[in-house]
Amino acid sequence: MCWLPVELDVSNSEEAVPAVEPDAAPAPVQEPHAVVTVIDTREPYLAAAEAIAAGHGPIAIDAERASGFRYSQRAYLIQIFRRGSGVFLFDPPAIGDFSELNALIADEEWVLHAASQDLACLREVGLHPTRIFDTELGARLAGLPRVGLGTVVEELLGIHLAKEHSAADWSTRPLPQSWLVYAALDVELLPDLRDAVGTLLTDAGKADIAEQEFTEVLQREAKPPKTDAWRRLSGLHTVRGARNLAVARSLWQARDDYAQEIDTAPGRLVPDSSLVAAAKAMPDSKHALAAMREFTGRASRSELNRWWAAIEAGVATDDLPTLRGPGEALPPPRSWSDRNPEADRRLKAARAAITELSTELSIPLENLLTPELLRRLAWAPPAELELDSIRSVLDELGARPWQVDATAQVILDAFVDASQSDEEAGDPVS
Repeated sequence: MCWLPVELDVSNSEEAVPAVEPDAAPAPVQEPHAVVTVIDTREPYLAAAEAIAAGHGPIAIDAERASGFRYSQRAYLIQIFRRGSGVFLFDPPAIGDFSELNALIADEEWVLHAASQDLACLREVGLHPTRIFDTELGARLAGLPRVGLGTVVEELLGIHLAKEHSAADWSTRPLPQSWLVYAALDVELLPDLRDAVGTLLTDAGKADIAEQEFTEVLQREAKPPKTDAWRRLSGLHTVRGARNLAVARSLWQARDDYAQEIDTAPGRLVPDSSLVAAAKAMPDSKHALAAMREFTGRASRSELNRWWAAIEAGVATDDLPTLRGPGEALPPPRSWSDRNPEADRRLKAARAAITELSTELSIPLENLLTPELLRRLAWAPPAELELDSIRSVLDELGARPWQVDATAQVILDAFVDASQSDEEAGDPVS
């Protein structure tokens, strides 16, 4: 690869590049990229697998999905780069199974940016890493204020990376050459970025922290499907009455079934706002539904029979939903001052202390300790407020060892201060 200290648009876009300040040194941008091809048959794929195995260093890997366009979260393009091998772009739907490649590289370190977004679709085609380095998560832990790939590449490598194709429909065939160049650049820079982020972490004494976090991401189990997923309909809070909610549920299920059947993002068929509008209006006929100006979307009329059948099913069902969905195990913190004032004081004291520690360590609050974990501990602390008991509960709740080491004493001190405040105020201590 050759890097030039000029402002070139590597995406082949016709948009003008912003002018550079006269005294500012322009960030180097890759010179025009060689033509990129996609491997979509087995024989070239197997040859590429051997070539990748013959390279050296970590495996840089990325995947492009079609979120917002397709129902599935499958990979529609997989990019791999390795020093000594070069860059390879694969068409997963055409190739199918990647187990031969996985057998050759599974024991190597894989470098990804925001690994949690891609691991599921990589595993779906048989790619199962055993060691990862997540440059996005590493950048967070290192204290960088912005961690998008383009921003981190420019910050650490001094290279401007155009990112305008990130939300493209990667199920498009054939893929435009400018998109393929964009996809290739995403992985070609990852090994250098891995080294730069690794240096930051080592210099900050956070290499072990990062290793624990990378392992957690790799071992994290997929979340089970949410119950009452239909309650995520945007605007559902404006729907009143159990019967209206039953219609909303029925419409959501009909749309979801059809979206899955044709592998299209549900919102591209009929938007949430249309389903909510129909549930609120409760049209009394198919004609009335078709006459609703609020009922829009490309499938709103072509699948009118489907939507009307869903409304009829919602109107007729005896299985009426509750007005409120199943709540979280803990009440919302805003109600704690009335329901459990001691827990409220513990949470506020600990949250302030953890926020201060987050700033001191230059680690984002959500990475230092998740808000949910802190809430659970504040709501039900150990009977004896001692360091060992706090550490034990943190461990049981799933905190990593480094998180326990960093936060246990801080939380204990905050809880003790809150308890003493209760005693001084004459409140009973829970």
